Amino acid sequence: MTRQEQTGGCLCGKVSYLFNKDEVISAHHCHCVDCKKSTGSGKATILLIPNNSLKVKGSLKFFTVTGSAGSNVSRGFCEECGSPLISFVEENPDIKFIKAGSIDDSSWVTANSNFWSSTASPWSPADEKINNFTHNPDFV
Repeated sequence: MTRQEQTGGCLCGKVSYLFNKDEVISAHHCHCVDCKKSTGSGKATILLIPNNSLKVKGSLKFFTVTGSAGSNVSRGFCEECGSPLISFVEENPDIKFIKAGSIDDSSWVTANSNFWSSTASPWSPADEKINNFTHNPDFV
């Protein structure tokens, strides 16, 4: 593994992935209601990466919902332990969203902005030091 290669995976180890951090498009905190419910937290911190840059080993179970902005969001979980790992918007499957908490060493991750800051919970507020979008920005 090179310094640029990053690994991650689920809690039980049945699903793992590999990507090159130089190919990450950006990183964000999403405070939408769906992300909060799917993570059981105040937000989901996600990395956007081209699909062809991500290599997944193991089987994910996908659950698809109509997201807060009306798009179809598919979220991939480990079939065994339920760890949320990878999601994507079905209208743009070429970009995958990696859950930052599933990266083995995420110390290098820096979020560029907050999505859906309008629905951030008071106990997990949007970071005011970075860009805030009240909903999804146009580039997602």
